[in-house]
Amino acid sequence: MSLKKSGYLFCVLFLSSINIANAVTEVDFIYIGDSEHDSLLGVKQGIDEANLQGEFLGQKYNLEIVSKEKIEEYDFSKYIAILTSLDSKQLISLAKQLNNTPVFNLTDESDDLRRNCIANILHIAPSNKMKSDALKQLEIKKPASKANAQAWHYSFVKFAARDLNKRFKKNFQVKMNDHSWAGWAAVKMTSDTVARTQITSPDDMLKYLKNELTFDGQKGSDMNFRVTGQLRQLIILVENDKIITEAPIRGIAKPPSLDSLGILEC
Repeated sequence: MSLKKSGYLFCVLFLSSINIANAVTEVDFIYIGDSEHDSLLGVKQGIDEANLQGEFLGQKYNLEIVSKEKIEEYDFSKYIAILTSLDSKQLISLAKQLNNTPVFNLTDESDDLRRNCIANILHIAPSNKMKSDALKQLEIKKPASKANAQAWHYSFVKFAARDLNKRFKKNFQVKMNDHSWAGWAAVKMTSDTVARTQITSPDDMLKYLKNELTFDGQKGSDMNFRVTGQLRQLIILVENDKIITEAPIRGIAKPPSLDSLGILEC
């Protein structure tokens, strides 16, 4: 090969390497619901953290916010996931229009919604039955205990929860709660999957989340989704705004696992 041709090839390869290095994969989320809802703050926290990680991986995460009144105006095909703070009726209607896209339920705790087992609804919010089962376990351990069952608490410190609470408080000057944790968790599990697998299509993402996900979520257990679409997770038990324990409660929960909480089957 002549020197001239060699130089030309080098330039082509060099420029190609620059283009590859500068290539950025764009990943789009959409949030549907009240723009003042706590869940949206959690979503924003998740997007911020995903973009910090994405700087090193050539990934950029975008968020669009839409009110529930404008759902009919949108083409949702470009979004890798839809994040919602909708009631059951609105959520079901939306999910049936988008049966190959993950639709995250961040707020509705209805047991009937889980029993419906709609294939593309992923429930981050724990169900009413998960919370009541947690309280029943506590009642056995500590009778007459007047406690609240929660998905999250701002004073939770184990499993790197302290760091998450600090980051959230620094960003928004409010304490992380159940709904803001749910928003963060939905984005986190999705963006981590993109980083790990390079999945960028909604249908492939839905399959992965339903069948292969293991997610810590700063709760210390490998969480994944049941056939009902519910995320398995521990429940934090709080009395007088102080954490007293977490369910499943060791020695009481039957089975002694996350499946002692909530609805297991359709």
